[in-house]
Formats: sequence, structure tokens, C-alpha cells
Amino acid sequence: MFRKSTVAFLTSVSCLGAGLHQAVAFEAASIVEPTVIYARQPAPPPPVRTASASRSSMGGGFIEFLFSDGGQSNYEQQPVYQPRYDQRRQLLPPIEPQQAMRQQEEAIEPAHPTFDPKFEKQFVDYHGKESPGTIVVDTPNKFLFLVQGNGKALRYGIGVGRPGFTWSGVKTISAKKEWPAWTPPPEMLARRPDLPRHMEGGPQNPLGARAMYLGSSLYRIHGSNEPWTIGTNVSSGCIRMRNEDVIDLYGRVNVGARVIVI
Repeated sequence: MFRKSTVAFLTSVSCLGAGLHQAVAFEAASIVEPTVIYARQPAPPPPVRTASASRSSMGGGFIEFLFSDGGQSNYEQQPVYQPRYDQRRQLLPPIEPQQAMRQQEEAIEPAHPTFDPKFEKQFVDYHGKESPGTIVVDTPNKFLFLVQGNGKALRYGIGVGRPGFTWSGVKTISAKKEWPAWTPPPEMLARRPDLPRHMEGGPQNPLGARAMYLGSSLYRIHGSNEPWTIGTNVSSGCIRMRNEDVIDLYGRVNVGARVIVI
């Protein structure tokens, strides 16, 4: 009887142990490690590109850097970022419109000598014996006089011939032309082969706005698109004036007027 009871008790304990083991195993399998989620994930490190250094022909180092063609080397410099032009420009004070216009004109137009006021058109005393309407050219002093009579003359500044190209004599105005065309003579082309063979009249024409031809010669009293040359020895023998002055003289004299060059 006792033996049967003992066997029954051991059997119960064995079943209880097996059930308890299964429960513990099930509970252990049910437990999962919780996942931790951070509010701000740390940024992953940037990828790093690696490369093996190739054998240089000059031994590498600073000498290789100096004589290389600008390729990759061990002496890599950190980039230096300069501010963009428009960003630097924002730091400058604003420019007035008139000042900006002046700067543009100065950048486009080359600087030329200023015009001497003594060569401005003006009435002066004249004590010569020439009759009114006569033109007198004072080559050394670079003035042209239009005799008015009563001891007066209208004086203009002029440009005259270069050394070796000045002349003197008496001529008459044989023709008058507005915005004349220009055909350089052969002797001028021989000296200046770069000159055009012919140029129609206009603002770029070196004869300027008006021309008065002197007799049958190649000489003229004419305007100029280079007013800063007035008062200088500059021409090949012609007498040049500012365009506004030659237009004024053109309207005051007629064909046949006497011209005295001294």
C-alpha cells in the first residue's frame, strides 16, 4: 500500500515538473528584448574613399607636387571659399546713376588732351590791309582770320601741317562741299598704306563736316573728327578746324574768296 502511494506521488511530482518546465520555456520564449528608439538619430559618418598611392616617377613629396601637372597628390590643400562677386558687391556703397554713366563713358572713350580756350572762335582786333572777306592763315601761331573790316577780324583756332608739310602762298576757294568724301592722294597712300582708298562723307570721315578747296591744289580748309588736334602740327598740309567752326566759316565765305597762307 505504501509502495503504491509512493509511486503515485512520484508520478504526480514528475508531471508537475514537466508542466512547470513547459510553462517556464513558453514564458522565456515570449519575452522579447525591447527596441530603443532615439528621438534624434546620430548622423552616420560620411563614406571614406580610399585609394592606394601609386609610385611616382620623381619620388613623390614636394618635388613631385611642384613638377606635376596638377593631378592628385599627397599635398592636398583644403579648399578656400572666396565670396562671390555679387556678394562682395552688396557690401559696397551704392553708385549714383550719373557716376555710373561717367564711369562707363571713361571706360569707352580714351583720354585726349583738353581743348585750349585760346583757340575758341572770337572777334579780335586786326590791323592788316586785306579787304573784308579775305581769309588769312597764320601757320606759326595756328590761327585763321576772316577779315571783317573796321579793324576787326573773326579768329579761329586751326591745325596745320606737320614739319615738312607746311606751305605758304595765295589761293582762292574753288569749291565748297558739305560732308565731303575723302580719297587720299597716291603720295599719302605711299606714306600710309593702311589708309582707306576712299571714304564717303560722314562723322568718321577725317575731312569733317565741311570742306573748302583751295585752287587746283590738294589742300583744303576742312573740319575734323579729332578736335583735340586743333593747335598742333598734325596734317599733310591741309588746314583743319573744329566741325562747329568750319560750319560757321563755310556759311560766311563764298567761292572765289581769297586765302593768304603765311
